[in-house]
Amino acid sequence: MKFRIGYRTIKSAIGATAAIVLAQYFGLQNFVSAGILTILCIQVTKRKSLQASWERILSCLTAMAFAILFFEGIAYHPLVIGLLLLLFIPTAVMLKASEGIVSSTVIVFHFFSQGNVTLAFIWNEIAIIFIGVGVALVVNTYMPSVDHKIIDYQKKIEANFKTIFLEIVRFLREGEYDWDGREIPETVKLLKEAKLLSIQVMENRFLHHDDIYYTYLSMREKQFEIIERVLPIITSISHTVTQGRMIAAFIEELAEHIHSGNTAVLYLDQLAEMHHAFEKMELPKTREEFEIRAALLHFIKEMEQYLLIKQAFKGMEDRKKKAANG
Repeated sequence: MKFRIGYRTIKSAIGATAAIVLAQYFGLQNFVSAGILTILCIQVTKRKSLQASWERILSCLTAMAFAILFFEGIAYHPLVIGLLLLLFIPTAVMLKASEGIVSSTVIVFHFFSQGNVTLAFIWNEIAIIFIGVGVALVVNTYMPSVDHKIIDYQKKIEANFKTIFLEIVRFLREGEYDWDGREIPETVKLLKEAKLLSIQVMENRFLHHDDIYYTYLSMREKQFEIIERVLPIITSISHTVTQGRMIAAFIEELAEHIHSGNTAVLYLDQLAEMHHAFEKMELPKTREEFEIRAALLHFIKEMEQYLLIKQAFKGMEDRKKKAANG
C-alpha cells in the first residue's frame, strides 16, 4: 500500500497538538486527554464533526455525573468502575451519544485516579472536554473541495451515456451487436462513487440541504435505470425498419447533446412529432413487423420518461445560481 498523509491526518496532528498546548497553558490536569478528544472529534465532514462533538460533550458530562455519584456514593474501587460502566453505557446509547462512550470512559478514569471530587477538579475536566472539542471544530472548518472530482465523474457518466446511445443507433441502423457493454457496469460504479462524494459535499454545508450534485446524480441514476430497461427491447429487434432508422437519427442527436443543462423540452417535442408520424404510416403487414413496431413504440415511451426526468431537473447552472443567491 502506498504511503500517504491525508488532510484528515494533518488536521488530527495539528488539532491534537494545539489542544494539548492550550490545556497545558491553562495548567490543567490530564491535559493530554484534550488532544485525544480532538482526534476523536475530527471527522470527514463538518456535519459529522459537529454531531460527533455534541455526542462527546453530552456523553462526557453524563459520565462525570455517574463518576461523582458512584465513586463518592459507593467507593473508589475497580469493581465500582465495572458497575458504573454497566449502567453508563446503556444510558449513553439511550441519549444517542454512543460515539462518546470511549472518551467518556477516559473521564471516568480521571475521577477514579483523582480519588476525590472537588469543584476545581470538575472544572478541570469540563475545560479539557471543551478545549478538545472546540479545537476539533475549529480545525474541521477547513474541508478541501471535492467539486472537481464530482465534475470528473459527471463527464465520465455523460460520456458513457453517449457511448451507449450510439451503440443503440448502430444496432437500429445496421442490426449489428458486437458491443461488449462494459459501459454498463462502469456507469453503475461511477454513479455510486459520485453519489458518495456528493453526500460528503452536502454534509459540509450547514445552510443548503438541497445539494446540486446529489440531485443531478439522482436524476442520472433514474435515467440510467431506463437505459438498462430499453437495451433488451432494442436487441430483440430482428431487422431494421424505417421507424427504427428514424429513431436512430433522433437518438444520435440526443447522444451528441448530453450535458448538465436542461434542453429536454426540445427533444420531447421532437419525440412527439415522430410518434405522430408513426401513427400516419401504413400498418404492419406481418407478425414480425408488428412485433418490431411494438418494440419501437415501447422504446419511444421509455425515452419519453427518460426526457421527462431530465425536464424535472432544472439544470446544473440554474441550480448553482439559486444556491449562490439562496
